[in-house]
Amino acid sequence: MTASAPQTVPGFPPTPEFAAQANGTAELYDRADSDRLEFWAEQARRLDWDTDFGQVLDWSDAPFAKWFVGGKLNVAVNCVDRHVTAGKGDRVAIHWVGEPGDSRDITYAQLKDEVSKAANYFTAIGLTAGDRVAIYMPMVPEAIISMLACARLGLTHSVVFAGFSAGALRSRVDDAAAKLVITTDGQYRRGQPAPLKAAVDEALGTGADAAASVEKVLVVRRTNHDPNLPWVDGRDVWWDDTVAEQSPTHQAEAFDAEHPLFLLYTSGTTGKPKGIVHTSGGYLTQASYTFHYVFDHKEGRDVFWCGADIGWVTGHSYLVYGPLSNGATEVIYEGTPNSPDEHRHFNIIERYGVTIYYIAPTLIRTFMKWGRDIPDAHDLTSIRLLGSVGEPINPEAWKWYRDVIGGGTAPIVDTWWQTETGAIMISPLPGVTAAKPGSAMRPLPGISAQIVDDNGRPVTHGEQGYLVLDQPWPAMLRGIWGDEERYRETYWSRFADQGWYFAGDGARYDDDGALWVLGRVDDVMNVSGHRISTAEVESALVGHSGVAEAAVIGASDPTTGQGIVAFVILREGVENTGDTLIAELRQQVSVEISPIAKPREINVVPELPKTRSGKIMRRLLKDVAEGRELGDTSTLVDPSVFEAIRAKKA
Repeated sequence: MTASAPQTVPGFPPTPEFAAQANGTAELYDRADSDRLEFWAEQARRLDWDTDFGQVLDWSDAPFAKWFVGGKLNVAVNCVDRHVTAGKGDRVAIHWVGEPGDSRDITYAQLKDEVSKAANYFTAIGLTAGDRVAIYMPMVPEAIISMLACARLGLTHSVVFAGFSAGALRSRVDDAAAKLVITTDGQYRRGQPAPLKAAVDEALGTGADAAASVEKVLVVRRTNHDPNLPWVDGRDVWWDDTVAEQSPTHQAEAFDAEHPLFLLYTSGTTGKPKGIVHTSGGYLTQASYTFHYVFDHKEGRDVFWCGADIGWVTGHSYLVYGPLSNGATEVIYEGTPNSPDEHRHFNIIERYGVTIYYIAPTLIRTFMKWGRDIPDAHDLTSIRLLGSVGEPINPEAWKWYRDVIGGGTAPIVDTWWQTETGAIMISPLPGVTAAKPGSAMRPLPGISAQIVDDNGRPVTHGEQGYLVLDQPWPAMLRGIWGDEERYRETYWSRFADQGWYFAGDGARYDDDGALWVLGRVDDVMNVSGHRISTAEVESALVGHSGVAEAAVIGASDPTTGQGIVAFVILREGVENTGDTLIAELRQQVSVEISPIAKPREINVVPELPKTRSGKIMRRLLKDVAEGRELGDTSTLVDPSVFEAIRAKKA
């Protein structure tokens, strides 16, 4: 895994004015290096604990960690109640903007009342700590309220992205044995109402096929698009008939630091999604710490906007738990960036005076395509810090983002982390780092990472290797729900002798020692920041009656980071109807997984490149898709198969 040594790239240091007021200084690294566990104890004590912890870390049952052992706290109290108690109840917690143009401002006092009402209703229907709740909702305030109400009661929430199919929802409901599903009647898509509860009805089934664990479906009235909305008496209830009628007073109890806070399902290379388990004390500690230091958040002054959906981990950590635990005022937007037009995001930044803006490189590249005339038409001078998340950002987009959106001075925090890590792991510290466009730079204080070769030896500068985490961290996943062996195999087997977590990403250091993340080395694609497994897409394609076999790869894409490219072999006697067939196959994937997973390109080919053991050589298919010369073909049964594939592509 070698590469030519990269050129030395000049860095972009913060301005003296920014550095002088920054939350994080170089001394933060020194403190963490001198006593890592004491450093994390300090960060934990930024939170309110009902019972103090006695031991910072118990790693005796590695790879299963226990952080802040013996400590008890309530996550929702830390995100809501304590700010009200401190006299900040009138501060706006959420500026919510709906896609059609409606909006709501919710103060911390109002948020406390709404969360308490939801908690009282959840208790009234018999839910108790440890039960699981599935949340399948667009970006409406009730989604955040539901998450916090679950946290308040010790219920473990499982948020499922509202763009996922009924089948994807059902698999997650069944795996978690969720007792309650919370959804909306519909959601807005580019200004038009679209059904959502219908997908829940399809997912939960009827009769012998009904989801056995589900007792209630709680429905928020959002679109009112269907006067004849299907309804299951005894199971389905309206939010405004139930939650809204509850008392706004609720006495919260504390839970152990290791109590499960949420499950979040992420794509797996086997095709079966993995239920990543995150607990309370360690997760909240790191989400809160990173929000404060990476985003340089000034309580009572900043307006933060994370553009992620709550269906993804970024929405959990930097739209709910990280900001609210710091008493932040934040923007939450329901819709798409170009509804009703391409000015939408910039209008919102102007309207609310957004100071910290955290989005994915895909969106940045989309803005670039639209042209700088659009952002230039707006006053964006409120922005003082920019963030990037979801995938490595290319240097051209980095520079455009800083110059056009950040006025040429705003620091950019290019953050690397995963669903599994729970919170940011590698990132510039904005008041300290001379950031390089495209580099995540170095692990944050308290985090330890290495880049190593196949044998676990550190690589030299310029050499590509595997990114590993060689010390446990507070927000780390505590396992895969119901599957300890899969957890060990997926994350800890590659470097089992060393006891390291393998992130699944390749990386390298440049000549100055800055860290560059290179993307996935396994069979999980990263499309617009969404992780989608090749196995899931292949399974959906083969589900079509005309497809005998499929191979899927993620090819470089200038807009989405990676684009899904599929190669399919048709069943004997099935006619290739060209565009009609391709449209059917793309729709098949959309229905089975999500519209996000629709392949950018589908190639009908006579054969797939296979080794003598029957393994499909996806690496070579990627070479074809990206127009490169083929790599080593010596292990193929029939190297000439590529002539046929190339002929079909041409």
